[in-house]
Amino acid sequence: MSPTSPTSRPHKERELTAVSADGTHVHVEVHGEEGRPAVVLAHGWTCSIRFWAAQLADLAADHRVIVYDQRGHGRSAAPAGRSGYSTDALADDLEAVLAATLEPGERAVLAGHSMGGMTLMAAARRPAFREHAAAVLLCSTGSSRLVPEALLVPMRPGRTRTWLNRRILGSRVPLGPVTPLSKRILRYGTMGPGAAPDRVAQAARIVHACPRPVRVAWAHVLGTLDLDAEVRELRVPTAVIVGSADRLTPPVRARVLAAALPEPAGPTGSNGPTGPTGLTELTGVGHMTPMEAPEAVTGAIRSLVGTYLSEKEDVA
Repeated sequence: MSPTSPTSRPHKERELTAVSADGTHVHVEVHGEEGRPAVVLAHGWTCSIRFWAAQLADLAADHRVIVYDQRGHGRSAAPAGRSGYSTDALADDLEAVLAATLEPGERAVLAGHSMGGMTLMAAARRPAFREHAAAVLLCSTGSSRLVPEALLVPMRPGRTRTWLNRRILGSRVPLGPVTPLSKRILRYGTMGPGAAPDRVAQAARIVHACPRPVRVAWAHVLGTLDLDAEVRELRVPTAVIVGSADRLTPPVRARVLAAALPEPAGPTGSNGPTGPTGLTELTGVGHMTPMEAPEAVTGAIRSLVGTYLSEKEDVA
């Protein structure tokens, strides 16, 4: 089965609803057979479960893959008010998902892309995270200074670029239908120059499906993000992946993130990890790493599972 086939689903699948601390209902899917090593995938801003289609098609053949829609995204409910949009709320949702899908003491490899990676950082202090996380993969993410260091406009760093980045990311303009122009804009902002047209189109359909109020509310949260202290609490083996052409969370943020991890980061690789942990920079790839470079991301998850999560331990 091709790892990039988003419609192939020969594996077992079930759906459930996790209820977060504030009562928000979170849509969860579990793919694969019970008793297999567990993997939990958290998607990023404006995305949904469908963002992980390539990973689901590959990993569910021999893993139990748990995916969920972040609050306000996909089939998960939006919070009732502005207070429901925070990194603490993201951590609450992750805790609810772990409680609903994993047995007490059961460990899993947790992978997060962009805002999903921020979710894992935000939860690093939580007892449930420390109980269940065997290892972590952070894809195309950062812990702070996202707006000042985003490369959406070709300008030198400074107040003007920061102001423009903030206006772009927090824009209230409706995205509307997917068109050739909207795909070109999305490709420029979120994907590498060599991204395949079908993957650009797939990303556009997912992003355009995100409700505008949810997109704007989370943009404000990301604009003031500061999870530097939480990164230093991420005391599990952690791998970091970033695309060299990532404009939203540029490689400089990934390097800062990897350097701040309390666990030994291991060797740095290029276009492929030299070990299960450490920093990997994917040449020519943009922000949507799991979709643009599915083999690299899936391979990193498999490597973490093979090193830190044995099947015997998972079933025990």
